This record gives sequence, structure tokens and C-alpha cells, in this order.
Amino acid sequence: MHILLVEDDPDTAEFICAGLAQHNARVQHCNNAEQAMLSASATAFDVIIFDRLLPNMDGLDAVRVLRASKVRTPIIMLTALSDTADRVAGLEAGADDYLVKPFAFAELYARLKALARRQPLRSDTLELVYSELRLNRTSRRVYRAGKEIELMPKEYQILEYMMQNPEQLITKTMLLEQVWGFSFDPKTSLVQTHVSRLRNKLDKPFAFDMIKTIRGSGYLLMGSNDD
Repeated sequence: MHILLVEDDPDTAEFICAGLAQHNARVQHCNNAEQAMLSASATAFDVIIFDRLLPNMDGLDAVRVLRASKVRTPIIMLTALSDTADRVAGLEAGADDYLVKPFAFAELYARLKALARRQPLRSDTLELVYSELRLNRTSRRVYRAGKEIELMPKEYQILEYMMQNPEQLITKTMLLEQVWGFSFDPKTSLVQTHVSRLRNKLDKPFAFDMIKTIRGSGYLLMGSNDD
């Protein structure tokens, strides 16, 4: 998972970052709302963890601004405010979940995985385009350089996830979570087998390979042979 953590308390931020690192999650940490809103608008995160009580700007107001700006990344709010009215206010502001401090890391991580799995389709991204690739999410048809590529369902899902995160390292763990919904490693060649089949269909007939293997780390979707 790729996570944006918005938390001004250094001890809490360190606690969350350490826990997520053990699960191989990528974390970008911001300690104020202004910086967080810029990051959330510029980068496709899987989930945003937003502390409610931030200096200079209430977390609720920041979430409202993000939703008004059509940032639809799932958001979980962290707060010491536990009243029902506070929870309702957080959800009505646009948060998808609400967790009261103090909390167990295991509960936070379980909620993050659930949010990451149910990311909504964005109406403005029904068609993904990257370099020579075009993927229509309505018809589920894929084209490279204008030529249609016929993919099996899992191959389509892998490519869709890669096109949502081009030029970014995608690990085996990320594909297991995003494509198969696994929170564990089945210790098989499941991912490698499907990526190999996808590569054969996507790259073999063309001038350069778009799926690059980063040995021991994962895969990159690249738009040219020079990258």
C-alpha cells in the first residue's frame, strides 16, 4: 500500500510509520494540513491517514477541501475525540472511517487494508492512458499503439493497477493485495506467472518492453526504452 500519513505528533507518527514499515507499506509523512493537501492532490495514494487536530487547520476542514477538489482517496481519521457527534462530523466531512486514539496498530492496519480494497472508480478515469497503452474500464478492452490486446481477467487487473501507478515500483505484496485481495504471501509463483503471461501479450509484439523487472523488488511500468 502507498499511504499518506498526516500527523503532527512525532511519537504517534513514528509508531504508525514503524508498524507500516513491517508490512512493506510505502509511507509519506506530513505534519500539517497544508502540506498534506498538496501531496494528496499530486499523488495517487491508496489510503490517507488524517489526524483531526492539526496546527493551523482543523483536519475536518482539510478533508472537506480535498473532497471538494475531487480527491477521492479513502481517508481514515484519527482523533482523541470519541463522542458520537465527533464521529458523525468526521464521516460527514468526507472521511471513510474514524479511529479513536489510543488504538492498537493491528486494528489500524486492518482498517487500512479494507479501505484500500474498496477504492471507488473515478468518473474521470474510466479510461486510463499511459504512453502507447489505453485501457477502457467500462468495456475492459486494452490497446497498445492502437492494436487491441486480449487479456485474461487477472492480467487485466494487474495492468490496470500498473497503469494507475506508472513508473513506480510495484511489489509482489502490492499485487497480491490489490489483485487477489490476499493479506498474506501464499509462497507460490502466482504473481510471477501472471505477470509473465501479461508481458508476453503486452510486450513481445512491440519494439520495447514496457514492464520492467526490478530483480528482488518487483516491477515497473515504463513508457519508453530509455527510462
